[in-house]
Amino acid sequence: MTDQPRSLLAALPLSAERRVQLQACWELTKPEITFQVTLSALAGYLLGCPEGLNGWHLLGTLTGTGLTAAGVGALNHYLERDYDAAMRRTARRPLPSGRVSPTTARYLGMLLVFAGVGLLCPVANALTAALAIATVLLYLYVYTPLKRRTKYNTLIGTIPGALPALGGWTAATNNLDVGGWTLFAILAVWQMPHFLSLAWMYRKDYERAHYRMLPVVEPDGRSTAWQTLGFTALLLPLGVTPYLVGVAGPVYLVGSILLGLYFLRPAVAFFRTRHVQDARRVLIASVVYIPALTGLIVLDWLLR
Repeated sequence: MTDQPRSLLAALPLSAERRVQLQACWELTKPEITFQVTLSALAGYLLGCPEGLNGWHLLGTLTGTGLTAAGVGALNHYLERDYDAAMRRTARRPLPSGRVSPTTARYLGMLLVFAGVGLLCPVANALTAALAIATVLLYLYVYTPLKRRTKYNTLIGTIPGALPALGGWTAATNNLDVGGWTLFAILAVWQMPHFLSLAWMYRKDYERAHYRMLPVVEPDGRSTAWQTLGFTALLLPLGVTPYLVGVAGPVYLVGSILLGLYFLRPAVAFFRTRHVQDARRVLIASVVYIPALTGLIVLDWLLR
């Protein structure tokens, strides 16, 4: 949890117990992931909106997307609470630590999802709301259980992970044109090195919780290293496709190439060494990638 929400909670006239519960509820929403998801929706919206931006429409779209993502995060905590308890990295999360009850997490998640989808349908459009519903169902009831059944779970999980970016495009255009699919492809491919590097760093933890992550199933790391490098390299040509299809300009083109090279460097190092330190560098680069890409799209949009 960031320092800012902590300080805000400390300023409220609440009991210590209530502050702990509110802090736990905030953590349930996976704020870092929710932020990334909302940024991807912003990127999609701006790519689909070449001129005449409606600020309230954009705000409603991002709010609905963020609420839905936060609800999915809380429900994911609820579904995986027993597995989180078995992992050192996640044992201090709100449910395994007992700071909040499973019932609270479930109802909070449902409330946020209903609020997010309920906002997207009238404010954005029905297509965007449908994509949000698909994201919820695919993430919670396809990707989440597959994490304990097949090593291909990460690849399958790229679909719900990339749908919010496509939802940003559909909110602006109300269609599924090629421009939206280019961003969907970028977000889908980006997730592979992001999650593979994380899985390599915590492979022992995942093994304790009986997750079928690729580094657990193939512990020598050869396939993990190859896929991390391959998908990161694929981002270089994919990153320029918004320019090639005419939804982004030259500022975006140059920036996306430089950003792709920045991401590729730690992936090459990890491919060579398979060291945890290099996996961490890949993870850090992946966390930088989406905000930086969104920043390029914003700058390119402002300069049109």
